[in-house]
Amino acid sequence: MDIPTIKEFNKGVEEFRKYEKRDAMYKVATFMVSHFWNKPADIADGLGVLLLTWNQAFYRYGVFDFNKLERCIKNNYSEIKEYRNRHILTLSTSDEKNIKKMFNEFLEALQIDTGKMKGRKSPVSVAKTIHLLAPKFFPIWDDKIARAYGCYYNKNSAEQYIRFCKIMKDFSEKLKDKILYKNWSILKIIDEYNYSKYTKHWI
Repeated sequence: MDIPTIKEFNKGVEEFRKYEKRDAMYKVATFMVSHFWNKPADIADGLGVLLLTWNQAFYRYGVFDFNKLERCIKNNYSEIKEYRNRHILTLSTSDEKNIKKMFNEFLEALQIDTGKMKGRKSPVSVAKTIHLLAPKFFPIWDDKIARAYGCYYNKNSAEQYIRFCKIMKDFSEKLKDKILYKNWSILKIIDEYNYSKYTKHWI
């Protein structure tokens, strides 16, 4: 993996904040998850605010079932609480089994539940969801970002996500003391760079 120079990295973050207007929804969803912590139904609503905006290209074909998402949060709540208090730098091989299980359960819960595309699944939605639940531990990806890091998820998406987590751990380790922007988790800042460079090609 090629780690960018700090100048290139900060340029990517600057371009993201200049052009990406939808990031207001990230702030709203983050607030809602935090404010309604311990209330899975309300957390599901907060996640929906982000997913239906951030991943609109996917959910324009139909919406997920909020009740299934709520149940998934409840079923994984003890693990979610643990990961919410951890940093990506603490990721170890002992986490892989739980991450794979959680990822696959959210993949089922967040599938399109109505219309012609019913049953279609989105590894992108899963990553965004678990990131909001544990923003210091779980990184965000999309199609182009996953491809750029050699983690494309057309098959074995949970395993590919674990691989992506390991790469983002290494990325975080190498840049953690150099990043200028401190208002979000390091994984959110890295995603802003990745989005600028690989998704939008702003840099």
